[in-house]
Amino acid sequence: MDFSFWTSWYSLLLWAVILGVNVSPALAEEVSTPATTGSDGVDVEISGLHKIEDGSVVSNIHTSKWRVFTDSGRDFFLQGKLEEAEKLFLSALQEAKEGFGDRDPHVASAYNNLAELYRVKKEFDKAEPMYLEAIIILEVSFGQEDVRVAAALHNLGQFYLMQRKLEQARGVYERALKIKRRVLGEAHPDYADTMYHLGTVLSLQGKYKDSEALIRDSIRILEDGGQGESMICTKRMRQLAQIYITTDRIEEAESVLRKILHIMELAKGWNSLETVIAAERLALTLQSLGNLKEAQELLKRCLDARRALLPENHIQIAANLLHLARVKMLDSSKLNKSNVAELDMAKDLLSKSISVARGNLVLSVRQKGNKQSYGESVTTVRSRQSALIILLQSLDALSLLEMKRLELEDSKDPYNSEAESALRGCISAYKEFVNEKSLSDAPGVKAEYLLCLKHLVDLLSDNRKTSKDRSNNAALQELKDEIKRVEVELLKKGGRRS
Repeated sequence: MDFSFWTSWYSLLLWAVILGVNVSPALAEEVSTPATTGSDGVDVEISGLHKIEDGSVVSNIHTSKWRVFTDSGRDFFLQGKLEEAEKLFLSALQEAKEGFGDRDPHVASAYNNLAELYRVKKEFDKAEPMYLEAIIILEVSFGQEDVRVAAALHNLGQFYLMQRKLEQARGVYERALKIKRRVLGEAHPDYADTMYHLGTVLSLQGKYKDSEALIRDSIRILEDGGQGESMICTKRMRQLAQIYITTDRIEEAESVLRKILHIMELAKGWNSLETVIAAERLALTLQSLGNLKEAQELLKRCLDARRALLPENHIQIAANLLHLARVKMLDSSKLNKSNVAELDMAKDLLSKSISVARGNLVLSVRQKGNKQSYGESVTTVRSRQSALIILLQSLDALSLLEMKRLELEDSKDPYNSEAESALRGCISAYKEFVNEKSLSDAPGVKAEYLLCLKHLVDLLSDNRKTSKDRSNNAALQELKDEIKRVEVELLKKGGRRS
């Protein structure tokens, strides 16, 4: 039987914003004012009133109301009170139009804020026209080659990217990059930012060579500007490492990941989860290279650090336990008839991982019932998906562990009832939680379920060779039919087939 080990991949941060802030929604200030470089090394907007050509300042009752509605709307938005924020942003749009005219940059700012709100609410049909209208206004006000137009185009690219409209995202990013190159120059961090996001799009399109070149250049620009150890730069290094892994250049990925861990250790130490996650990424890469000793040492240190920083039932601890169990199972040099202690320790780790992951799922699904669909954060949804994936992977690994035990015992019977029980538990867990849409629609969850199905078919097929039980044949066919169904669903969603 051929059982594959799967490692957990970490999500890319896909969103950036119109005014250069990379970790929050793009709530615009006045787009008519010049940009400056903030402490994080990216461009931020200076608040101020729109100056007209003769140097005077436009200021009336509408100006004051526009500012109050915009600031209050932003506060509600950041608190997750989207209905209240929407009313205020609509009022700000109206005041901007009445105070400055329909084609003023203040109106573009108001359109941008509404677009971001509708994006978060996933009302994409409302959001897109507002992004486009903001761009048109800025083009009319400042010209098509103005850097503020480039910033708005970058923001539209983020909107397309989160929907995986990759060709549209690529087009607006390429236009934004040309403007920023001409206006800001090739050494500017904002130019590097758009370059990085264009590289992300190309990576998702499978254009890895072009993607690598862009992302490497964006990293170089930051390094040349003295930001080589910034969190922005390490994020880009992670994406570069992922490209190396995807293209089977594992040694190059290892080199980048070691550099990231070194930066994190110096900057934050091991009392930071960011350092722990960087170490775990390196450990999983070392595991794939067969460097199991160092991988296990790193994973143990990660587990100790997480237990000091997190509650014992945190989903990250479940993932850490799973990874550590897998390394122990892979270390065949320590596994023999007279020494099954490593298997016993791995089984204990898997049992704990299963317990924590299931507990997280039960609690999270119960809590979700009290929230509105748009009131639940992306982080919460992904945590729930991760919990189910970890649960399925842990049960699948447990079945492999039991088969490994059978192999060490030199059993002539390829069938193992405990292995079957673990795989059936995997299928039962999927069916127990998959009725929730955020889980049933997740390709990663389906892929793990498919893997469990295939492993169970392999196990039952081996047993079929020594059994003429017709009920076993019928069950086997039912599983094969389910495999075909899930494969079709994955292909429709663009997911992977195991």
